[in-house]
Amino acid sequence: MGEAPTIRIVCIEDEREMIDLVRLILSRRGYEVHGALGGHEGLALIAAVRPDVVLLDLMMPDMDGWEVYQQMKACDHMRSIPVIVVTAKAQSIDKVLGLHIAKVDDYITKPFGPSELLDSVVRVLQRAGLEVEGA
Repeated sequence: MGEAPTIRIVCIEDEREMIDLVRLILSRRGYEVHGALGGHEGLALIAAVRPDVVLLDLMMPDMDGWEVYQQMKACDHMRSIPVIVVTAKAQSIDKVLGLHIAKVDDYITKPFGPSELLDSVVRVLQRAGLEVEGA
């Protein structure tokens, strides 16, 4: 049995501390985490890295998460990449409804615990048909 390929994750977030937290949690499980500060940097990083999953914050100053999501879905190379939206607990119900209408793959709310993040990533990877270590 060969070793499973490394799962690549891009985390698009406007807070460096949140990227560091995500990297800390996911790299312990062997995931390769790339962080992007904001939407423009995030889209460029997705194109460069070709990740298996994107963690996408909705509230960002330069380009909000919805805009990033729409651009991903409009691009042939990015369309099939699963997206987990990260949203603040205080955000309104229409954001959550929008998640279902937009058909994002999953979402988690801040603040989240390590197991919540890992569970979401594993669930989305399995749905995408990728082998997940320790799942």
